[in-house]
Amino acid sequence: MRRAIANFRRRLPACAAIFALAASLLLFLPAAAVHAGEEGLGTVAGVVINASGSPVAGARVTLQGADGSSPQTTQTNGKGRFFFPQLVHGYYDVRAYSNGEWSSWKHNVEVKIGKQTEVKLQVIPPKKTSS
Repeated sequence: MRRAIANFRRRLPACAAIFALAASLLLFLPAAAVHAGEEGLGTVAGVVINASGSPVAGARVTLQGADGSSPQTTQTNGKGRFFFPQLVHGYYDVRAYSNGEWSSWKHNVEVKIGKQTEVKLQVIPPKKTSS
C-alpha cells in the first residue's frame, strides 16, 4: 500500500500539469477559432452625401451580392456614415436612399479578407419632368 501511495504522489505533479494543459486548451481554443473566423472576413463602410456634398443622416443603405443575392440594409448615423461588418470575400453592389432621393448603384465593390472597403454614395434628387 505504501508503494502505491508513493507512486501516486510521484505522479501527481505530472497529472496536475496534464490537467492544467487540457483545461487551458478547452478555454482558449474556442476563442482562437472565433478570431480565425473573423480574419476571413472584411467590411464595407462609407458615407452618404447629398447633392451639395453634406452628409445625410438616416439614409437607408442596401448592400447585396453582385448577383443580387442576400440583400441587407443599414442606416447612416448622424454623420452620414454606414458600416456592414463580417462580409465574406467577394463582390457587392451598394446603393443609398433618403427622402425620395436615390444614389446610383456602386457595382462590384470588392471586399477583401481582413480589410475595410470605403464607399462614397451621393443621393440625387429625382429629375423634374416638365408638363
